[in-house]
Amino acid sequence: MSDRYRLLVESVTDYAIYLLTPDGRVASWNPGARRFKGYDDTEIIGQSFENFYTPEDRASGLPQRALRTAEREGRFEAEGWRVRKDGTQFWAHVIIDPIFNPESRGVLGYAKITRDLTERREAELALKRSEEQFRLLVQGVTDYAIYMLDKEGRVTNWNLGAERIKGYRREEIVGRHFSIFYTPEDRANGEPAKALATAFHTGSFEKEGWRLRKDGRPFWAHVVIDPIRDDSGEIIGFAKITRDLTDRRKVQEELEKSQQALLQAQKIEAIGQLTGGIAHDFNNLLTAVVGSLELVSRQISDPRQASLIENAMSGAKRGVLLTQRMLAFARKQELALQAVPLDALITSLKDLLQRSIGPLVRIETDFPASLPPARADQNQLETALLNLVLNARDAMPDGGVVRMAGRCETVASSNSHGLAAGDYLRISISDSGTGMDAGTLDRAIEPFFTTKGVGKGTGLGLSMVHGMAEQSGGRLAISSLEGRGTTVEIWLPAARQADSAEAHRLPMPSEPAEKPAERLKVLAVDDDALVLMNTVALLEDLGHEVVEASSAKEALALLSNGERFDLLITDHAMPEITGAQLIAAVSTSWPALPIILATGYAELPRDIPSSVARLSKPFWQADLEKVLAAVTASRIQDAA
Repeated sequence: MSDRYRLLVESVTDYAIYLLTPDGRVASWNPGARRFKGYDDTEIIGQSFENFYTPEDRASGLPQRALRTAEREGRFEAEGWRVRKDGTQFWAHVIIDPIFNPESRGVLGYAKITRDLTERREAELALKRSEEQFRLLVQGVTDYAIYMLDKEGRVTNWNLGAERIKGYRREEIVGRHFSIFYTPEDRANGEPAKALATAFHTGSFEKEGWRLRKDGRPFWAHVVIDPIRDDSGEIIGFAKITRDLTDRRKVQEELEKSQQALLQAQKIEAIGQLTGGIAHDFNNLLTAVVGSLELVSRQISDPRQASLIENAMSGAKRGVLLTQRMLAFARKQELALQAVPLDALITSLKDLLQRSIGPLVRIETDFPASLPPARADQNQLETALLNLVLNARDAMPDGGVVRMAGRCETVASSNSHGLAAGDYLRISISDSGTGMDAGTLDRAIEPFFTTKGVGKGTGLGLSMVHGMAEQSGGRLAISSLEGRGTTVEIWLPAARQADSAEAHRLPMPSEPAEKPAERLKVLAVDDDALVLMNTVALLEDLGHEVVEASSAKEALALLSNGERFDLLITDHAMPEITGAQLIAAVSTSWPALPIILATGYAELPRDIPSSVARLSKPFWQADLEKVLAAVTASRIQDAA
C-alpha cells in the first residue's frame, strides 16, 4: 500500500508534496517540488524548509509559527510569497498537516503541500487593477451619467457625471428607483418600466427625451440601457448611461428655426417677385380699362347703360385697390416718405376708425405728444392702420377693446430684428380676440391667405402692411396665441430732421386744374398697345394733338427727324431702351422738352432728373389733367 502512495506522490508535478521532520527539515521531495522550487533531492533533503521563505518572513518567525499552528489546530493553510532556489519569488498556496504517532500522540513530522499560484494571482491582480481602473474611469467621467440599476430598477451606484447632470449626491440616490428621473407624464405612461422591459427582451434600450434634475428642471437626455448578465447568462441588473444634450438640442432648434425663417423669407421673396410682376401687368390693363370707361361714360345718355358703365367703373376701382395692395406686399409701390407725427395722425383718424368698426368695439390710444415723427408715407400708413383695426374687430365678434400705442425704440447695430441701427417708432395694435395658432401665424403675411370666409377678405391686408413697413425701412411683427388675442407691431424709422418726400414728384394742385389754354403737341410712348391707345384717347379728349410711338427707339427717331413737340409722356418698362434711358437721351439732346413719366414701378433709377413729372398707373383723366397743368405752369414759369 505504501508503495502505491509513494508512486502516487512521485507522479504529481503540479504540487510540491513532501515531508518535514518535527523541527522543520525536509525529509522527502517529489517531482512537483523539484519543478517549481528548483532544488534536487540531494540539495534540499535535510535542509530547513525556512529556505523557501522570504527573509522578511524568516525574520518574523513565520515558518515556526506555521508548524506550531498546524500542531495546535491540526492544520495550517495560507497564501504568500515563497522563494525558489534561484532567488525568484512565486505566490504559493500552502497546507501543512501534522503527522501524529498513533500511540504517543507525539508529532512525528509534517506533510506539506505547496501549489504555485503565481499565474492565477497575476491574473487576479490584473483583473483587480482593471476593475479599479474602470472604477476610476467611470467615477472620473463628468460628461456622462454612468450608473447601475438592479433588476427592479433601483440605483446601485453613482458616478460624478450622474451627480453633475442630475444633481443628486450618491447618498441621496442609491437605493431609489430610477423612475424619479422621468417626467410625471412619462411615469404615468409607464415609460421607465417599458425601458427596462425593452432592454431585457432585446438586449438594449436607446432613446432621447426629457428627464428631470433634482431641482425639477428638465433637460434633454440621450439614454442607453444595457442588461448585465452573470456567468450563467442570467440578467442581474442594468447598466445605464445618460448624456445631457440640452445645449445641442437648443442649437439644433435654433438652426431649424433659422432654416425655416430662410425658407419662409425665400418663399415670400419669390411670391413678392411674382406678385409685383402680375400687379404691374394688371396695372397696364386697368389703365386701359379705366381710361376707356371714363371716356365712354361721357357718351352714354341711356340711364341703364350709364348704370352698367358705373358698375364696371366700380369694379375697376376695386382692381386698382387690389393692385396697390399687391405692389405694397411686393415693396414696389411708390411711397412719398415724409415726417409723420403719430399723435396728430391718430387723433385725426380715431373718429374714422371708430365709425369703421362699430359700437361693439372700443378703441383706446396711447401716443405721447413727445414721440418723434415717423418716416413714412402718410396715406399708406393710414390705410395700414385701418386694415389692422378692422382685422382686430373681426377677431372679436362679441366686441372688446382695440389698444393702439406708440413708443420710441433704439435698435443697436447687432439685433435679431434685421433692422439697421437707429431710432424707430413702434406702433402696436392689440386685441383680445380669437388669436391665431402657430400654423396660421406662420402664413399670416402671405398674399391671398385669409381665415375669413369666401368674399370677406382679399388676404392682402397684412401683406400690404408688411410690404409698406419693409419698403419704409422698418418691419412688421406679429405675436398671437390661440384664444389669447393678437398684437401687430409696425416698426418705422424715426424721421430725419427736415425729412421730405423722396418720390421726386412735382407738387400737384389740390383742386383740379383748368385745361392748358394752348393746344399741346404730345409725343406718347408706350410698348403696350392698349395703354398707348388709352393715353392717346384721354389726351385727345382734352384737346391735344398726339403722336404715338410704340418704343423709345421710335420716339428718338421722331425727335431726331426734327419734329417738334411740346411734351413727352413715356412708360418706363419697355424693351431695348427703357423709359429712364429715353429720358436721359432726351434731357441731353432736347433739354427744354418737358417730360412726364407714367409708370406703375416704384423702383426706378436714381438718376432720373427731378424735373421729370411722375404719373402713377393706372390713372384717371383728372390725374392726367393735373400733371399736364403742373408741367405747363412750370414751363411758363421757366420761360418767364
